[in-house]
Amino acid sequence: MTDSNSTPNSKFQSMRRWVVDHKLRAVGSLWLSGIAGSIAYNWSQPGMKTSVRIIHARLHAQALTLAALAGAAVVEYYDHNTGAKSERYAKFLPPIDSYSHKD
Repeated sequence: MTDSNSTPNSKFQSMRRWVVDHKLRAVGSLWLSGIAGSIAYNWSQPGMKTSVRIIHARLHAQALTLAALAGAAVVEYYDHNTGAKSERYAKFLPPIDSYSHKD
């Protein structure tokens, strides 16, 4: 758990770390909230057919999903360029000296 006196930067970093570790979950959550919000908004507009409301909701959710995937790609690119990704996965690999070379 984080401290209630933590700085906004550390909160941002912890949110960023969660998104990096759970990219697909973040994109799926954004899609689900986008489609739910769009359906709620479209149902409040009078004079639209149900099929048009559903199509609009799908288009809004699709645009949000593309934006989320683009954001995940930017995070992945940033992690790749800064070396953060290799540091994160290096802890799961054994040291290079422990590999046995068989010829």
